[in-house]
Amino acid sequence: MKSDEWLTPPEVLSRLGAFDLDPCSPINRPWPTATHHFTIEDDGLSLSWDGRVWCNPPFGREAVKWMRRMAEHGNGIALIPARTETEMFYETVWGRADAVLFMKGHPHFHRVDGSRASFNSGAPICLVAYGVSNVVALDASGLGVVVPVLRRSAA
Repeated sequence: MKSDEWLTPPEVLSRLGAFDLDPCSPINRPWPTATHHFTIEDDGLSLSWDGRVWCNPPFGREAVKWMRRMAEHGNGIALIPARTETEMFYETVWGRADAVLFMKGHPHFHRVDGSRASFNSGAPICLVAYGVSNVVALDASGLGVVVPVLRRSAA
């Protein structure tokens, strides 16, 4: 795809409700994803996160850093590839999230100028909820199948 900046389709965001913060937002964006945005210039990983967070992290090796932070924050929804067998999924989703929504089909992401990509994501995508109110939002969205995640018990 030759870019780390791919925007979530607005029709997905509109079904999830309002977010307080997008900590990994593009510098230039055609629509807001949250009330507050941190860009690469702000280094959203190093700043304080407050409220309900929307997180569409860069896919690839850097995604695990964002997902660790999201799991620690515990209030929001993240969009990631549905690679359920990966180390990242085991570390940050299984046993830590509250639910996962497996999206119907493969969404078409948008470029930072707002134009829709002519090709779809090419892989399954999921939305990961941290916090019960975000599970409710996933369930109400109609975007796919929601699967609850069992929490790890302290050993």
